Amino acid sequence: MSGKNPLVAPVLKWVGGKRQLLDELTKYTPKGIKSYCEPFLGGGALLFHLQPKVAFVNDINKELMGVYECIKDNVEELIEALQGFKNDADTFYAVRNWDRDREAYENRSSIEKAARILYLNKTCYNGLYRVNNAGEFNSPFGNYKNPNIVNAPVLRAVHAFFESCEIHFSSVDYFSLLDQIDYGTFVYLDPPYDPVSDTSSFTGYSKGGFSREDQARLKKFCDYLDHKGIKFMLSNSSTEFIRDLYSFYRIETIQAKRNINSDPTKRGDVDELIIRNYK
Repeated sequence: MSGKNPLVAPVLKWVGGKRQLLDELTKYTPKGIKSYCEPFLGGGALLFHLQPKVAFVNDINKELMGVYECIKDNVEELIEALQGFKNDADTFYAVRNWDRDREAYENRSSIEKAARILYLNKTCYNGLYRVNNAGEFNSPFGNYKNPNIVNAPVLRAVHAFFESCEIHFSSVDYFSLLDQIDYGTFVYLDPPYDPVSDTSSFTGYSKGGFSREDQARLKKFCDYLDHKGIKFMLSNSSTEFIRDLYSFYRIETIQAKRNINSDPTKRGDVDELIIRNYK
């Protein structure tokens, strides 16, 4: 842990973010890994906690990966762009609507697009990145008094981390990463979770969702990793389906808090699983 910058931390809130579970995840993370791979990056809490020297990070959400690439390449310009946004409903909905005109949106710079995602994430309701069937951001204004829209120290710290390591960004189907994952790489998988009930599923961070067929396909990916002798750790919800699917592997049950339910009485501790193919 020595030598790591504590300011390197998630720059946005993400559904299923793992910051609160870092102690548990670290406990089960193997030692002596030569490189790190995270196919479903999201908020990147474990990546920023471990701060590996070599990393392959991916997310199917191209807007999200654009934020990370912008932090690496243009952090000062990104900070300046964020400083131009106001915390009011008129500004929020005007910025949210940028992607309603697809041609105009595609002509915006990568810095403008990254600043938009960070701004909306900080000011929308519950920090919930959600898109509609057209792929347009549709979370409402959060009406927070003083959101931290411009967290310059953290943005600069993450930039410095990206600059100090060999990091590879991608936004592809995770199966495409198999050719890049060599022996000695540790793979952490944090996919959209299997819903614990018919009404609890949240997959709105990208178009298309994540079905049980997708969960079964992911298990095949894990089997490929295991066959290659590559260590993996996977997080998912504690459902009978997931337990049965990964019954061949080591399964630990941990407690996590979940806060995305619109009904506060239905928020609280839930069981989650850590699944791995090593001791």
